[in-house]
Amino acid sequence: MSDLSQIVKAYDVRGTVPDQWDERAAEALGAAFTQLLNSTDEPGDAVVVGYDMRATSPGLAAAFAAGVRAEGRSVIEIGLASTDLLYYASGSLDLPGAMFTASHNPAQYNGIKMCRSGARPIGQESGLAEIRERAQALLDSGDARPAGAPTRPAERRDLLPDYAGYLRKLVDLSGIRPLKVVVDAGNGMGGFTVPTVLGDAALSPLPLEIVPLYFELDGSFPNHEANPLDPANLVDLQRAVVEHGADIGLAFDGDADRCFVVDERGEPVSPSAITALVAARELAKHPGSTVIHGLITSSAVAEIIREHGGKPVVARVGHSFIKAEMARTNAVFGGEHSAHYYFRDFWFADTGMLAAMHTLAALGEQSLPLSVLAGEYERYIASGEINSTVVDQAAAVAEVREAYPDAVADEMDGLTLRFPDGAWFNLRASNTEPLLRLNVEAPTRDRMVSLRDDVLDRVRR
Repeated sequence: MSDLSQIVKAYDVRGTVPDQWDERAAEALGAAFTQLLNSTDEPGDAVVVGYDMRATSPGLAAAFAAGVRAEGRSVIEIGLASTDLLYYASGSLDLPGAMFTASHNPAQYNGIKMCRSGARPIGQESGLAEIRERAQALLDSGDARPAGAPTRPAERRDLLPDYAGYLRKLVDLSGIRPLKVVVDAGNGMGGFTVPTVLGDAALSPLPLEIVPLYFELDGSFPNHEANPLDPANLVDLQRAVVEHGADIGLAFDGDADRCFVVDERGEPVSPSAITALVAARELAKHPGSTVIHGLITSSAVAEIIREHGGKPVVARVGHSFIKAEMARTNAVFGGEHSAHYYFRDFWFADTGMLAAMHTLAALGEQSLPLSVLAGEYERYIASGEINSTVVDQAAAVAEVREAYPDAVADEMDGLTLRFPDGAWFNLRASNTEPLLRLNVEAPTRDRMVSLRDDVLDRVRR
C-alpha cells in the first residue's frame, strides 16, 4: 500500500513507480483532487489532464482521470504535453488541471503537478496536504473509487497549435534577423513542442534554423538526463553550438517548463541574466510594474529591475511560492535561479518556451552576439548550486550561522547571509531530496571561491 507522505512534496507529487506509487494511488489522488475542488466550489465541471513521454505516464494519467470522473467531473484529455502546455489549457479553458511528469528526475520516477482553474498553483499550504490526506484515506479504506459512483465522460483535445499560436502573439519573432538555434530536448517534451512553436510544423515559418538534438520522445533518457541544471547534461549542446556555428543554444528539461541558454561560444548564460533580460523587455512594455525574483537569483537582477523602473520583490524558492507572490502583486514577470520563468500574460504560470522566445527576440532585434548581450546582465560571480548530503541538516545550518556573526541574516527560505562587500550565500534544505543546497555570489571570483569553500568545509565536516 502506498504511503503518500513519501511522495507528496512541497508543491507536487514525485516518487518512483511502482515502488512508491502506482495506478491505484493515482486513481485515489484523482478522486481526492476532485473532492477538494468540489468542496471549495471550484468553477467548471471538468479537469484537464496531460502527460509526458515517460512509459508510466499514460497509465497513471488514465487512472487519475478515472478518479476524477468517479467524483462527478468530466475530463479533457490533452494527451502528450509539456507542463506549460497543460498550464495553457488550464488558463485558456479556465479549468483545473493535472500534469503527469517527474520533470528532470530519472526514468523510474513519475509525478503530478496539479493546479486550480486559471493555472493557479496547488502546494502544501494551498490544498496539496488535504489532497494527500483524502487520498490516503481512500487507499487505507480499500476504495480508491467510491462504490456506485457515476462516471462522467472524457473528451480528447489537441491544444498544441492553439498553445503555439498564443505564444507567438506574445512574442513576435517574424521580424528578427536570421538565427541558427541548436535545441537540446533531452528526449523530453521539448521535442514535441519546439517543432510547432519555433518551426513551421503548423504555423508560418520564422527566420530560425533549428538544429535538433534528441527530439525523439523517450522517457528512458538514452542520451543524457533531461536536467540542464547539471552542467554534464549541457556538454552535447555546447559542443553542437560551436560545431554548427550557431547563434544560441537552448536546453529544455524533461517536461519542457524550464529552459537553459548557451551563447555562441558554447558558454552557459546564467538564469539570473535571462531573468534580468526578460524583465527589462517586460518593463519596457509595462513601465513601473512589479517583477518577482527568487531568493537565490543574482543581486544584479534587483539592480537591473530598478534601473528599468520596475519594483523588485523577492520570493521563496519554489513555483507555488513564486506564483502566489506573482498573483498577490500582479507582477508582470518572475524568474528563478533554476530557470523557471513566470509571466502575467501566461496566467502567472511558468513557461520555458516563452522565456526562450524573449531571448531569441532580444538577440535577433540587434546585431550583437549573445555573449556580449548577456554580459550586460552579468555583474557578479556565482558558484551555481552545490548539493551536500547531510544527516543533521539543522545542526549544519546552525553551525554555519554561528561562524559568521557579523553577516546580516535572512531566514525567508533556509539561511541567507549577506556581507558588507556585496558577497552573500544561501544554504537551504531541498524540498524533494535529503540535501543541503548552497549558492554563493561575490563581486570577484577569488572572494566567491574563498567563501564557497569555507561554507562547504563547515557543512560537510
